[in-house]
Amino acid sequence: MSVTCIKDAKLETTGFHYTMSLIQGKYKMFILYALMGFEVVRFNELKKYIGTISYKTLSATLKELEADGLVHREEYPQIPPKVEYSLTERGKSLIPILDQMCDWGERNRR
Repeated sequence: MSVTCIKDAKLETTGFHYTMSLIQGKYKMFILYALMGFEVVRFNELKKYIGTISYKTLSATLKELEADGLVHREEYPQIPPKVEYSLTERGKSLIPILDQMCDWGERNRR
């Protein structure tokens, strides 16, 4: 890794910045973690897993994750409507990062 003067750094041009732009937000990591663990999850199940998220925020966050290609939304034409969410291959590529975050948290929490 090369050493760069911080005043010359352009963080917005880095892979780190791009990754953070996809996963930052209060609930995105929780949603990705739930989908990693449970694979296919319905909307109301996600709401229960996360707990503190509102329906409106969950819906908006899922739409963002879907637009970024991390989450797949499968809608079944039935009454009542059934919608399932899962990770895309691109979303699954984040699993090693999520696993490392979990490991770090287990080692460092008190």
